[in-house]
Amino acid sequence: MATGTNEGAFEAHVVNYLVNTVKEYQEKHTSVYNKDLCLIEEDVIAFVKDTQPDEYKKLEQQYGDLTDQKIVENVAKSIATNKTLQVLREGALKDRGVKLQLAYFKPNHDRSPEHLDNYKKNRLTVVRQLGYSTKNNNSLDLAFFINGIPVATAELKNALTGQYLSQAIEQYRKDRDAKERLFEFQRCLVHFAVSTEKIAMTTRLANEKTFFLPFNQDLENYREDDFATSYWYSDVMRKDSLLDLVQNFINLQTNEEKIFNIKTNAIEVKRSEVLIFPRFHQRRAVNRLLKDVKDKGVGQKYLIQHSAGSGKSNTISWLAHRLSDLYQNPSDPKSLFDTTIVVTDRRVLDKQIQNNIRQFEQTPGAVAYIDENKSAQDLRIAIENGSRIIVTTLQKFPVISESVSHFSERKFAVIIDEAHSSQSGEAARHLRKSLSLEEAEEKDVVEKSLDDIIEDEIKSKGDQKNISFFAFTATPKSKTLEIFGTKNQAGDKTEFDLYSMEQAIKEGFILDVLKNYMSWRRYYKLVKRSEVEDKEYSKKQTLRLLANYVDLQDHAIEKKTRIMLEHFASQTQNEIQGMARAMLVTKSRLHAVRYKLKFDEIMREMNLPYEALVAFSGTVTDGDTGAEHTSASMNQLEGKISVPEALKLPKYRILIVANMYQTGFDEPLLHTMFVDKKLGGTSTVQTLSRLNRTRKGKDSTMVLDFVNDPEKVQADFQFYYGSNRMDFGDQTDQNSVYDVLNKIESANLIYQNDVEAFAEIFFRKGDNMELLQPILNNLVERFNGLENEVQIELKATINDFIRLYRFLSQIITFTDIDLEKYYVLLTALFKKLPSNRVSLPTDVLENVELDSYKLQHQYTTDLQLESAEVNMQGQTPGGANGIQEDEFELLTKIIKVLNDTFGLDLKDEDKVEFMKMKENVYQNEELMTFFNKNNSKANIQDKFDETIDDELLNFIDGKLSLYNKLTDDRVNKEFKRLWFNEVYDRVLRGV
Repeated sequence: MATGTNEGAFEAHVVNYLVNTVKEYQEKHTSVYNKDLCLIEEDVIAFVKDTQPDEYKKLEQQYGDLTDQKIVENVAKSIATNKTLQVLREGALKDRGVKLQLAYFKPNHDRSPEHLDNYKKNRLTVVRQLGYSTKNNNSLDLAFFINGIPVATAELKNALTGQYLSQAIEQYRKDRDAKERLFEFQRCLVHFAVSTEKIAMTTRLANEKTFFLPFNQDLENYREDDFATSYWYSDVMRKDSLLDLVQNFINLQTNEEKIFNIKTNAIEVKRSEVLIFPRFHQRRAVNRLLKDVKDKGVGQKYLIQHSAGSGKSNTISWLAHRLSDLYQNPSDPKSLFDTTIVVTDRRVLDKQIQNNIRQFEQTPGAVAYIDENKSAQDLRIAIENGSRIIVTTLQKFPVISESVSHFSERKFAVIIDEAHSSQSGEAARHLRKSLSLEEAEEKDVVEKSLDDIIEDEIKSKGDQKNISFFAFTATPKSKTLEIFGTKNQAGDKTEFDLYSMEQAIKEGFILDVLKNYMSWRRYYKLVKRSEVEDKEYSKKQTLRLLANYVDLQDHAIEKKTRIMLEHFASQTQNEIQGMARAMLVTKSRLHAVRYKLKFDEIMREMNLPYEALVAFSGTVTDGDTGAEHTSASMNQLEGKISVPEALKLPKYRILIVANMYQTGFDEPLLHTMFVDKKLGGTSTVQTLSRLNRTRKGKDSTMVLDFVNDPEKVQADFQFYYGSNRMDFGDQTDQNSVYDVLNKIESANLIYQNDVEAFAEIFFRKGDNMELLQPILNNLVERFNGLENEVQIELKATINDFIRLYRFLSQIITFTDIDLEKYYVLLTALFKKLPSNRVSLPTDVLENVELDSYKLQHQYTTDLQLESAEVNMQGQTPGGANGIQEDEFELLTKIIKVLNDTFGLDLKDEDKVEFMKMKENVYQNEELMTFFNKNNSKANIQDKFDETIDDELLNFIDGKLSLYNKLTDDRVNKEFKRLWFNEVYDRVLRGV
């Protein structure tokens, strides 16, 4: 148990652990340190004599009594020139034809026992109160040496004396002159600020400008029988760990940043060298994964849930290189994986991933980059040639899935960057097949029975014993968790490693974008032209169309534009030392075009000294004017400058987007986001998280939302704030696919001979798909003969089967061949079935007029997130992908719904209307179906609250007083809570 209440006691405790408890370090007095050479000379010489006696004798024959002096002088000179990392890891010291190693690292295998012996002879030294300066008597609390070469320093603070992490950080910034020889960049590899509660680290001292990163084990560090930060000295600074960090983690990167140069009035590329030292969660994830793979072998799946901005690209790069040279046992003749494949879901290969892996590459040519300029053939060749690491996109796998089936003896590690639901689709099934164990050559397939062929197909697309998957994401969907999650003893699934959004925010590594959330609401009234005859329209489609019509009106665009520009000019433009940018997220390309035109007009009117940019794909034709617009024509950027580059120029301060730059766009100058688009789920988190990147002078963000319900935004973030899990009882019922298939079979659309005939052609003559068309055409003809209502339900059920089977086939390997036969038939048939979508009733727009429109500021608040674990639900039949039957109502009734929700004709409260609302709630069948024991209470309450919100909006048209009372924040929450408990007890508990 740690004792002592002052800094010295903490310092002594750390040293005692390393020197006496684990006996991996020797402690030496500061007097042995040569301040001019920055070395412990006796350690350098002792290591060389102990590990390379023959080389030492050769030098001794030439230098005689000066041998030791010449060696340490040459070591000091080499470090000054080549820096510590290269001298320790790569650059052997050469002197008069003699080559000396200054460190030995742990070999991956035992084929060179003398190397392992030398590894054990590495000398680790710790010095307390190191006097490092020739100018003053300043001293460091702790300094750590490998074979006499300094690699780490630490300033310690004990909370029991009122000294905290901030004081250790300030000590480095104010009292440790970066010009001192020991503190030169790349001489000492890392500097730790350590308190008994928290830790931070930096690889570059720059006086007041020194930037520290958090280095914490968890959200709150804790150890029952030691200091909370004991993980630092009991794990990170241990001998094996420190040498592993030097060998495999610490890396010099060259970063490129495009900045605006005021003097030259142009965008320039600023290159800077950064010494990368892994944050605790990065090192932990890589080491945990390596250990588990060694313990369990190939064939496992892992989900790594690391928050946005957590250094995921570096983590993936470290993991890829380590997996490419991983031996399960030291005596194994070859490494565990033949090829490590890094897959990004973006069609344009992630440049950051590509650049990071290239910079970590220690063996030139070991990595093959199959980017957008290369073909699937290049990928096939890379796999055939046995490239150690391949970086590519998911979209390339289906193209080559049939061409690599002969790699039956190879083992693959697949690292997936941003594992979203696309990893549960057909492309992922092809990925599994392309790397799977398929023992038969093409000539043998013909001789197999059809059932054998299909069984091979099932096996090739399910779990593979020769593939390990490592999926990285900040926002795992339920499918992602169920496919890649780690199962505990109870059968529940969780992430394998977690660095949560909560921890990233609370450590100050990213900003909380839900602070300063401003909500606006639009109210409008539509009227039907009196001369137009009433007729029926699709309710859902018409509601969407009319709402879109309102938002595209010049009056609505102008009102919102003025609000945004007034806010930007009065507040945003002054943030981040006057450099802040804003982004407007719109719902469509046409909205983006009209906003750009309106922004230009009003910015000229306001005489603002900057402009707005717009980003959307393709060409947009404005139906009202007939004008055609592209991003290029509207921005009129000179030269080859891109939109992200232009946004850095003082000339441009606002970016208007439509389905672009909402993910993967990292611009730390973004401070404010204007939202005029419906968001939901992961899109909410990914879109608003564009604001969360930190930089000097940026300590806040702002969101102005014209569309979304703040409570739903809060719920979306809460879902990914902490850990996600899926209880065993909530996982997808593996037999549900049979229930769905029974419904399809009972419709008498597909006969058994159809299934068999289709399978015979599909699996034996896959290249002759035209032979399948007569079978599919007959089925379509039968489908067209069914009642319309039956068609809608049947098509939804077919879609259910495809979705469930495709998903489940990646979790388990079905032995039911008939399911695979139905799957290939129904997948093809679904694409040929006629669409039952109702075409947009655009003529309705000619029959209505916008009578009034108003924007009202609801409130500005901090949306609070709470520490909590979220339980996810598995896949169910009839889910969101099911096709629902639309309602048809008279246009007057549809307009009334809009006016009840957003109208301005408000009257006094009527208690009778309130009673009607209660009756409506109890008669709401959709709501009542949620009240069942298979649903969690939290899910039921979410649906209940949503229903009440909808009902309350009915009062806007005539019961404003009652509406205002029931929508007051405090009253509303209590009102919903009491009423929900009443309904919950009544329906589920019978009380």
